[in-house]
Amino acid sequence: MIRLILVSGFVILFLILSMPIMFVEWIIGKYNPELKSRSSLAIVNWAFRCVRFLAGTRVDYLGEENIPADTPVLYIGNHRSFFDIVLTYTRVPRPTGYIAKKSMENVPLLNIWMRNLHCLFLDRENIKAGMQTILAAIDLMKNGTSICIFPEGTRNKDEGTLLPFHEGSFKIASKANCPIVPMTINNSAAVFENQFPKIKKAHVIIEYGKPIYIKELPKEQQKKLAPYVQNIIMETYNKNKENL
Repeated sequence: MIRLILVSGFVILFLILSMPIMFVEWIIGKYNPELKSRSSLAIVNWAFRCVRFLAGTRVDYLGEENIPADTPVLYIGNHRSFFDIVLTYTRVPRPTGYIAKKSMENVPLLNIWMRNLHCLFLDRENIKAGMQTILAAIDLMKNGTSICIFPEGTRNKDEGTLLPFHEGSFKIASKANCPIVPMTINNSAAVFENQFPKIKKAHVIIEYGKPIYIKELPKEQQKKLAPYVQNIIMETYNKNKENL
């Protein structure tokens, strides 16, 4: 339980003590939104690295050279843990908005940092609101911000399997004309979920696949992007679980 106390204590202190920084970021955003995006990215990256250290998590990051440096991308990943965001966000090379569930918008202070980082809140029960979120994500990508989404729609509790990927997630990349980067996460549930409520040391592997340029795919494959990307992630997952 020591690690849980350390991580929880750090997160609470960070959110409270960063309130003056939030105000400064708000002022910066009034005059230089791009600077605000970069500074918020740096601050939260530092906080997430501290959380990773306190949790005792060792991460092997593979395939980072596959992430294009000259364009925003749509990260598509499998989802097993609350720590998936913590462990992946520290490696994004440009401001990146994560698509989170609607309830996260109600968490005080955290919701401010999430908005600073261009995160979007998806209401899965409201189709019209969900479409507005997708359109907002497309606009962000067209303006240079990467987007990360977990198209299973929720944390998958079954080790070694993937829930069906929602096709709507892939419209973001096709409409914004940006590449998709498959993001395969192995063993992140070992940090917290497998022994809830304890946090334990764990070895996690995160691999970034080669970028997928939708227009370069055959027409039939373009119509079935979800199973195509899901298969890539499943193959990578099975390959990397042998190295844990």
